[in-house]
Amino acid sequence: MSGRILITSLTRRRHNHRLVFARVFSQFGSHVLSIFNSVYPSEKSILSRYPGRTIPCWFFLSQKSFCSAYSEGVRFYDERLGNLLRNQHSVEDQSHDPSALQEGKVFSPEIHKDVQHTAKVAARTQFQLSRKKRRKYFERELMVQSGKEQNIIDHSGIDCSVRGVTLNSNDTNEELQTQQRERDEAVSDMKDAFGDVEEINENKEKKVIHMNDKLTECARYSGLKRKHKSISHNKSDKKTFDFSDVDKVYELLLEQTQSVLKKNEKDGLAKVFKHFRDEGWASEQALRQYHIGPVLFPQAVARFRKFFFSKCTPELREHILQLGPSPEADQLILPLLGKFSFTEFSDEIARYKVLAETADLTKPHTWFPLARAMKRRIIYHSGPTNSGKTFNALQRFKAASSGIYCGPLRLLAMEVYDNVNADGVYCSLITGQERKEVPFATHVACTVEMVSMMKSYEVAILDEIQMITDEYRGWAWTRAFLGVPADEVHVCGDPSALKLIRELCAVTGDDFEEYSYERFEPLSIDDNSLGGRYGNIKPGDCIVSFSRRDIFSIKRSIEMVTKNRCCVIYGALPPETRRHQAQLFNDPNSGYDVLVATDAVGMGLNLNIRRVIFHSIEKYTGTVVEKVPASHVKQIAGRAGRRGTMYEAGIATTFFSKDMPYLLQCMSEPFGEAHSAGLFPGFEQIELFASQLPEATLAKLFDRFAESCRVDGSFFLCNHENLKQIAGVIDKVKDLTLEDKMSFILAPVNSRNPKVVGALLSFALAYSRRLPVHLAMGAPTESARSVLQLMDLEARHHVLSLYLYLSQRLPEEYFPQKEQAEQMAADVALVLGQSLVQTNIKTMHAYPTAAQRKLRKNKSPQR
Repeated sequence: MSGRILITSLTRRRHNHRLVFARVFSQFGSHVLSIFNSVYPSEKSILSRYPGRTIPCWFFLSQKSFCSAYSEGVRFYDERLGNLLRNQHSVEDQSHDPSALQEGKVFSPEIHKDVQHTAKVAARTQFQLSRKKRRKYFERELMVQSGKEQNIIDHSGIDCSVRGVTLNSNDTNEELQTQQRERDEAVSDMKDAFGDVEEINENKEKKVIHMNDKLTECARYSGLKRKHKSISHNKSDKKTFDFSDVDKVYELLLEQTQSVLKKNEKDGLAKVFKHFRDEGWASEQALRQYHIGPVLFPQAVARFRKFFFSKCTPELREHILQLGPSPEADQLILPLLGKFSFTEFSDEIARYKVLAETADLTKPHTWFPLARAMKRRIIYHSGPTNSGKTFNALQRFKAASSGIYCGPLRLLAMEVYDNVNADGVYCSLITGQERKEVPFATHVACTVEMVSMMKSYEVAILDEIQMITDEYRGWAWTRAFLGVPADEVHVCGDPSALKLIRELCAVTGDDFEEYSYERFEPLSIDDNSLGGRYGNIKPGDCIVSFSRRDIFSIKRSIEMVTKNRCCVIYGALPPETRRHQAQLFNDPNSGYDVLVATDAVGMGLNLNIRRVIFHSIEKYTGTVVEKVPASHVKQIAGRAGRRGTMYEAGIATTFFSKDMPYLLQCMSEPFGEAHSAGLFPGFEQIELFASQLPEATLAKLFDRFAESCRVDGSFFLCNHENLKQIAGVIDKVKDLTLEDKMSFILAPVNSRNPKVVGALLSFALAYSRRLPVHLAMGAPTESARSVLQLMDLEARHHVLSLYLYLSQRLPEEYFPQKEQAEQMAADVALVLGQSLVQTNIKTMHAYPTAAQRKLRKNKSPQR
């Protein structure tokens, strides 16, 4: 670079400031820049802020910080000089013959050996040139270098900027040789960074082109590309990007350097990613297309968002901000997330893919090859309660050479078992708690969970088929419908499941037929409620309450106000007790002519009811109190009236007038349509899934299965919360195989009853040690006189039923008290029945409920 060599050592101080130590070789000597002076070198400069122009390199000092007007972005470093001059404020100027300037020679002055001594000799003056004068000087120099006076040197700048500089030309030949060697080394360093200076001098007419090239090299050398972009930006046309090319867009993200977002841009992109994360479409598609599970999805979105914010190009950022939180933006982000996740979460995706394959529930009809090998005939008996649909199906069942009846309750299975055997058809009974094998029997009455998929029948009956949509037990109806190997499958229920069953038949390839039924006698609605008066209760009435706590208070109130005596039916009662209560109510000579029941009266019993009275239309679901669904109301109201009895025409009404509008609304609504059937994996599938997670507990296993499983649109995974709670108890027991654990978990246990859960744990502990499982209870001796004593009897019967259930699935030698348990269960059911007919059952608990406390507070006198 003709006339001077510049070596600087820059370190950032404040914004737009640099602290520079430099030495300048020029025709006037070697000058050391400090806070007291500045130097204007002649000839060319290195950098320029103005594209297309060559401007002299001008340095000035302000507020004890060195500001470089035209050298920002260039970094030269001379460690030796930087260390020497870090705390120096001096100038060394070694003069040479000015005539060399006209000859175009390059001199080789060098800093004196003792820089500190030279600095003391040099004159010191503070740079006083104001900002206005500097601006005018820069403008004048721009005009000079624009082409009018390119090679003219303005010495006034030197006079202004280097006042009092002492030139020292007394260097010896030895010193000049030393300085020449050092200068050659410096020139070599300059050539490495900027190219050959002589080559630039030979091509003065191409300054602008060379300037852009040198700027690129300087920016690359310093790690900054800002100035080069500002010069070349005007020459490049704005490109249009194809955002549909996912591979190209993702490559641009990977190649992009760190990007800086403004606050409004960051907020806008954050809203887009929030919409992407929270909308169900993105998570479903990520699972389906890229195997990104529900647990991994929010983690992947969070990390991809961080990556995107730091790498997004201006064009992509602008495009997404224009789309905003919308499905279009979600469709653009999803494939980018997939590519990013394949790189960042490859192991997690691979593991999830294996789990998803073992938890695939998309084709449940293929699980039953025996049924698929048959061309079955599906007959749907559709109609409301008391329309004769199940009766007609049972007639075909009795006439068949073999058959199986699948009901929702033990009560229904027991009733079919009794009636069919009474008609001369040998029929066995199989439930979870008992098994009665009749010799030479070709027919079976069972609960729906106990149906066998390995034996063929001529006729199969699935009663209450609408329960295929039940949140907890729907899987049992789905399994029975898809897998029972029978030539004819008669499904009975209301019209709500008609469309769903027809769709499933299209999948299985079975023939479908439909038979519709109407009530023998229409059900009427009495819009005149009882007005909240128990005195209006009459024989043949059934008062329905959805709160078990209210059952006994209603019973006592009716028996105190009227001469009627009440039977009681609710779900926690043993089937034998409910059956006995139904017999008392149906017998006109028993003296019990009023029934008080919960929604358990809706199915499983044939009752001679004249009028159904809804004491309330709200039910506690375990979390909230909400109105009973319309289908449930219609099912219960339909129990009124029965063909062949004295109450053939049924009536439905309410106890309080405020509930009448909702009853009328429910009865006027048509049956809704079921859209999906329940599913739950079999033991073989759970075992295969557990092999992929050997360290997971059973409770965790159920959660992971629910997260990983895939189902078709016609199915859903049933609720497993109760099973998970029981699994948390069984996980504490060691030395149990997975099959044994599943036998305990699938047992009919109320997880909210601590006595029953404790009994299950004790049974599991004894069995794990391969010890006989014994019952730690005795037979009841007297009737219950309070609700708490009734609950204790119910818990006892539940424990006995649990013992019998386990004895059916585990080796019998570990359950030596099976016969004793059967006898004790019958005794408990008998005592419960005797207790229910009492009038003086205490309904008040030791501690008042929240509703009772609120009622007392409202009735208390105001003080």
